[in-house]
Amino acid sequence: MHEQLPFIRQSFPALARQYHGQPLVYLDGPAGSQVPASVARMVADHLLHHNANHGGVFITSQENDAVLAQAHQACADLLGSDDPETIIFGANMTTLTLAFSRALARTWQPGDAVVVTQLDHDANYTPWVLAARDAGAEVRICPVDPRDCTLDLDALARLLTPRTRLVAVTAASNAVGTLTPLPRIAELAHAVGAQVFVDAVHLAPHRLIDVQAFGCDYLVASAYKFFGPHVGVLWGRRELLESLRTYKVRPAPEQLPDRWMTGTQNFACIAGTLAAIDYLAELGRRLAPAAATRRAALVAAFAAISDYERWLGAELLAGLGQLPDVRVFGITDPARFDQRVPTVSFTHARLAPREVARRLAAAGINVWSGNYYALPLTESLGLEPAGMVRVGLLHYNTPDEVHRLLDTLARIETLQSSVTV
Repeated sequence: MHEQLPFIRQSFPALARQYHGQPLVYLDGPAGSQVPASVARMVADHLLHHNANHGGVFITSQENDAVLAQAHQACADLLGSDDPETIIFGANMTTLTLAFSRALARTWQPGDAVVVTQLDHDANYTPWVLAARDAGAEVRICPVDPRDCTLDLDALARLLTPRTRLVAVTAASNAVGTLTPLPRIAELAHAVGAQVFVDAVHLAPHRLIDVQAFGCDYLVASAYKFFGPHVGVLWGRRELLESLRTYKVRPAPEQLPDRWMTGTQNFACIAGTLAAIDYLAELGRRLAPAAATRRAALVAAFAAISDYERWLGAELLAGLGQLPDVRVFGITDPARFDQRVPTVSFTHARLAPREVARRLAAAGINVWSGNYYALPLTESLGLEPAGMVRVGLLHYNTPDEVHRLLDTLARIETLQSSVTV
């Protein structure tokens, strides 16, 4: 992977930006990754040369629909599905989940139960709480172990009953990087007849998604987290997507995927999503020239990405462990780094998280502070309202950037917090 860093870095124009004479360091990827130039070119080309609505008989509409079909296939390849018609595009993950929860809740009754977790982003928590309330169903909350921010699977097993209708769970925490054992969670849920809805937004840029191996029934992701534009993606099992009653206008077709893709879609950004996946596939082909399909290339890409990020994350966590004023939340044992992605949140003994972020910003290092909408977790850890400082590494980050962050944190109390534009 190291030998591909020049190709990777050159693919992202933002990484060349200077701030006060030195490179700007992008460690804010969990809130939205940077974008390859190929993605921007695809969006611009679509808007300038193929801008039309869906389903027309004229040339630009047919070109638009051809790209749309390619994007469905690319997302199916990314998620490990063999059925591109089960790929649903929407405004973003939150909007898709809110709309889908409304449809799914129509199948619930008073006395049913829904399980959510303390590890999740609020977009995979509150929509189900609201849907359960409207259906008269009970909400049960799976706790995290505060020592390492992992899900308590024994508690989850105790929460499940034959009246459980859904388990909503993250694939990877957007706050502390914890991975969840999705096949085991799906096994527990299916044993009592419950369905599984997976938020894979934070997993998507870090690890290979495989909906069949996960055993889930539905999965959501966001293209702007895996180097694409602001588009949400929903996958579901065909028989479920076809049987659920949808909230849609009357002229909208009944067949998949159109019955779930309400209104006019953001076709240019869907085209950009195709380009983002093809960027990852191109990286995979550089690593494994014999990869015969897009999926095979993506498998190669993510094998290398996960190995590189595990090594880079270990550098970060080892360095943070040497800073006496820093407390890291989540898994810190190097023997367990295969159970996390390199998204790290911490607090400082004397500086508030937002102040740490301000001082890092003044030094040209982009990080986030607060709860990042992972409110169930920060509430359970007693960290509201200040939250934590979050550092997110992606495959385009470098060891030099990690060491620059660590060196800056070591003298953070001596720095000013003003940011000049």
